[in-house]
Amino acid sequence: MAVLSITDVSKVFAAGNPAVDRFSLDVADGELVCLLGPSGSGKSTLLRMVGGFERPTAGRITIDGEDVTTLPPEKRPTGMVFQSHALWTHMNVFRNLAFGLKLRRLPAAEIKRKVEAVLDLVGLAGFGSRHVNQLSGGQQQRVALARSLVLEPKILLLDEPFASLDQHLRERLREEVRDIQQRLGITTLFVTHGQDEALSMADRIVVMREGRTEQIDRPDAVYRDPQTPFVAGFIGTMNLIEGTVANGIFTRAGLAVPLPVADGPAVLAIRPEALDLAAADPGQARVHRVTDFGTHGLVDLELGDGLRIKSMVSHPDLFKVGQPVNLAPRAVAAYRDNARIHRG
Repeated sequence: MAVLSITDVSKVFAAGNPAVDRFSLDVADGELVCLLGPSGSGKSTLLRMVGGFERPTAGRITIDGEDVTTLPPEKRPTGMVFQSHALWTHMNVFRNLAFGLKLRRLPAAEIKRKVEAVLDLVGLAGFGSRHVNQLSGGQQQRVALARSLVLEPKILLLDEPFASLDQHLRERLREEVRDIQQRLGITTLFVTHGQDEALSMADRIVVMREGRTEQIDRPDAVYRDPQTPFVAGFIGTMNLIEGTVANGIFTRAGLAVPLPVADGPAVLAIRPEALDLAAADPGQARVHRVTDFGTHGLVDLELGDGLRIKSMVSHPDLFKVGQPVNLAPRAVAAYRDNARIHRG
């Protein structure tokens, strides 16, 4: 069992602005939770505080009920994998992995057994004698993961470990890491600014902004049911349209959508896949660009006042640049004062 609890944790650096502001989170045994947010949202600072590389200005961090808030990294039951790999290039793979075990004064035979087992786990069986500079970027990241796992931590911390890899390798490695995490049942906290990584790997996603939590939920709920306009705009592609509601109708530059909320300003949110198009003259918008991705098309549209929005279509060949169209949203959400006021 390994349960991580973060309670009212804050971190203020010398400049005075909080990098993390009264953040709380409980990570269950065996759960993979992803911290997702733009650069400067505080996610890496929070991870470093859990790992002991930064000390909180306030708040408490416990693992299985034990307070580790002030413990140094080597005294915590955590293992951290960095974006930069942080491998010792003058050592071969075996020595990189064995280093921490030697510090624990384990017998040589046990060290050999543990290292070989973890190399097999990450798909690098037989690579122990290779030098780090003989490995590809993906292999180096596997070694970095193995170096953390060989110490059998209670909590695994991943700080954007795939950010420096190309897209195909990134996709393959995140699947492998998720498989390993589930096989071991290890409690994991994962930092990324990549939405695809968060949506494909996490049991829950914590969307962060300016050191605070915007929303904590399952990946499908964060995508389909964003609680704030920031989450709506940050997760996936979303059309965010500022306009006005009067007598139950939202309007903006010729666009009119029924919206059963009180009169006043509002932000309408529509996913491209939930926005249907129909040829019409005159229309509510004009086609600005059509992109054919093979599996689907993306139509860039321009409202009368120049605002650009997007629609996902099955047959992009049906739409041409300059064509007038009407818009028929199948699902919308609306926000006012940073809170959702409608979903339907």
